[in-house]
Amino acid sequence: MSYEATIADQLTNVRAQISAAEQKFYRKAGAVTLLAVSKTKPNEAIVAAHNAGQRHFGENYVQEGVDKIQTLTHLSDVTWHFIGPLQSNKTRAVAEHFDWMHTIDRAKIARRLNEQRPDHLPPLQVLVQINIDDESSKSGISPQTDTATLVSLLRDIQALPKLRLRGLMAIPRAIPGTSTEPEQQHESLKRLQDLFSEMQQLFPELDTLSVGMTNDLEVAIAHGSTMVRVGTAIFGARDYIEKD
Repeated sequence: MSYEATIADQLTNVRAQISAAEQKFYRKAGAVTLLAVSKTKPNEAIVAAHNAGQRHFGENYVQEGVDKIQTLTHLSDVTWHFIGPLQSNKTRAVAEHFDWMHTIDRAKIARRLNEQRPDHLPPLQVLVQINIDDESSKSGISPQTDTATLVSLLRDIQALPKLRLRGLMAIPRAIPGTSTEPEQQHESLKRLQDLFSEMQQLFPELDTLSVGMTNDLEVAIAHGSTMVRVGTAIFGARDYIEKD
């Protein structure tokens, strides 16, 4: 099977998993958007996925993502998502090139993105990152101890004209060594789902919960995910790349 055919086949499998989970958990068909995580993958992989109907792509590293966006301008209907941690000195590149930003966790980043978003572009779609398991190795706001900070940040973003507040993003703690849905992961995702519902009461415009990857796609959809970020199941194991 060719490289392009392999990616197309793997995309079909992932879409089937999403559709089955939507049906299993009484979600509306098409309720969950598939975001193909193309970090460290070559342009040829993105073109192959695009040829197979994929339109949303996620990048973790600023310069790598910008290079791909600038090279693949002929893919005019692609939506580019920045899903990695962002330093304040790299906000301009994200503001100028990406369509979505998933990992805002402080007002300084939001303000810089708003100031640096070009006037001719539509508002940058943004999510606030939640550290749902309060892990020291991960960025994001910890709702267990800091709900007030989350509400304050959402209000700050809401007031910025070049940003559009869309929802929350999280990376739950990985549970290695099991193919079942562990209770700990259910608990984390249930907390996230409840937090999202709580924030929707205060911010009715919130419509996106970005959670779920290759290994926890089904359980994330069970707990309200509207966008899953899948890389390995589409493109294969991640290639190494130096960080920005």
